[in-house]
Parts: sequence; structure tokens; C-alpha cells
Amino acid sequence: MVTLQLQQIDVPPGQSLLLKDVSWREFDAILTELGPHRSTRIAYHQGVLEMMAPLPEHEYFKQSISIAIEDIAETLDQDYESYGSTTWRKQAEQAGLEPDNCFYFQNEARIRGQLTFDLTQDPPPDLAIEIDITHKSLNRFPIYARLGVPALWCYDGIRDC
Repeated sequence: MVTLQLQQIDVPPGQSLLLKDVSWREFDAILTELGPHRSTRIAYHQGVLEMMAPLPEHEYFKQSISIAIEDIAETLDQDYESYGSTTWRKQAEQAGLEPDNCFYFQNEARIRGQLTFDLTQDPPPDLAIEIDITHKSLNRFPIYARLGVPALWCYDGIRDC
């Protein structure tokens, strides 16, 4: 058995690292050790963990699409809350991830100003955004379904995916 420290792992922009047989407890410990201020994004599905570092163009499209969503909401006089790449997870579903951005519309009043979430009690975001320019290894659609996110907009740099 080989043991590595997380600080030994370097994921270059546009690349991802896939780890298999990761328990929920290990996933939780990894999130804690990585902390909230990092450049990598994570996804976890039934024992498989992916760490991905976005490219600058990934961030450009994330921001452009997010601004468009905010403009549409404002034009429609729709209140919303944006929670960026918040880590969403459900232990019972063995699923967790960080979208590129996410929004509350229908449940905006219910979660307004909230800074911590428990998906066993709180509603999931109404819309998640995924920018998939580098073609992530771990399929995120089943993860979003397990988390109960009703709408997902995905962009792969060429077309909606």
C-alpha cells in the first residue's frame, strides 16, 4: 500500500486525476484537507473521485453563461441566488460535486443568505452549469440526478452537451 499526501498531487490546468475505491469518509477527509480555497474542482460518485483543474477558457465560458443567466433572470424580474462552485453532497447517495456555477430560483426565498447546506434538509440548486471543454472523466449527469438537481446546462466549447 502506498500513501501519498494531498500536497504531493499536482493537477495541471485542463487535466484531471481519477481515484478509485475512495470511501465516503476518505472523500470527506480530502475535502477538509483541500479546504475551500483551491483551484481544483471535485466530483465523487460511488467510490470514484475526480479532481480537475480548469483552464482559463473554462472560466471564461463559465462566467459568460452565468452572466447570461443573471441577465435573463433580471429581465424576467426573477429573484435568484448564485452559489458558484459550492460543494454539494449526499452521503446516502454516495454522490458529491462542485458545479461550475449553480442557481436557486424557485427556492431562492427559502435559502436566501444561507451559507451552509445539508441536502438531507435543504433543497438542491434549481440549475447547475457545467463547462466541459476538456471532457471530464467522470460522468456528472448521474451525480446531479442523485443530488436531485432538476436542471443542468452543459457546454463543451463547441455545442451544448
